[in-house]
Amino acid sequence: MPINIPKDLPAGELLRKEKIFVMDEDRARTQDIRPLNILILNLMPEKEKTELQLLRLLGNTPLQVNITFLRTSTYQSKNVSNYHLDNFYTTFADVKNRRYDGMIITGAPVEKMAFEEVDYWGELAEIMEWTKTNVTSTLHICWGAQAALYYHYGIGKFELPKKCFGVFKHQLFEPKLKLVRGFDEVFNAPHSRYTDVSREAIENHPELKLVSVSEEGAPFIIMSENGKNIMITGHLEYDATTLADEYVRDQKKGLGTAIPKNYFPNNDVNERPLHTWRSHSYLLFSNWLNYYVYQETPYQW
Repeated sequence: MPINIPKDLPAGELLRKEKIFVMDEDRARTQDIRPLNILILNLMPEKEKTELQLLRLLGNTPLQVNITFLRTSTYQSKNVSNYHLDNFYTTFADVKNRRYDGMIITGAPVEKMAFEEVDYWGELAEIMEWTKTNVTSTLHICWGAQAALYYHYGIGKFELPKKCFGVFKHQLFEPKLKLVRGFDEVFNAPHSRYTDVSREAIENHPELKLVSVSEEGAPFIIMSENGKNIMITGHLEYDATTLADEYVRDQKKGLGTAIPKNYFPNNDVNERPLHTWRSHSYLLFSNWLNYYVYQETPYQW
């Protein structure tokens, strides 16, 4: 089934070229069907890239999905045009009286700041509080996952000695859990972050379940016992070349970021990286949509 997206969204044409079934809002209104309504709070600086990555994954299920993009009103993004934001995004004030079957809160390049120092923290906290009653299940990614762990469960973050950057192997603790149904017992996933969260704090929290850890023992997939909040500390949604783009960006900024681990073939930055986590990306998003959104949400929502 298709994903329903705003008419003329640039990502739509790219998705059609990839043979992903996309339907715009006008056509969707003519169908007598109860689609899932998914709200995406996109905090990433290059919003159009993130849109494409997420829509590709959300479009790989038999469920019809309506997409609404949300932006912050307390902070204006500098990396996307006002035209794009005005035409394809809405603000919390416009949706806070609605209910959504699912929500995605992305990462953001503000890891080294204390949560309360982030310009839009107050707005994000209000949104996360609202999800308790107005969203069936919320998927949080990278910094979004850390923000959720801090706001909902009181678990803070700490800065790493150096950037966690590359593609790492991960182990499953809960292989029978519906969220990871179909996963291999060991699988790859990309990371790009300067901070981490305490594994001990997660394991000792009565409301949380640690589903997967990286080869270095760091928490990767965490979820609440009721499935309402799912936190992914890495970036399963990334394309094959996203880490390469970030590496080039960091080099241009003079940050001295080391080459991403286990990423470039033969550790050669001139060779094209392999997309070794693609299948698990699709599995995670389809499992989330099916088991934690579609099968849990009321028909009249």
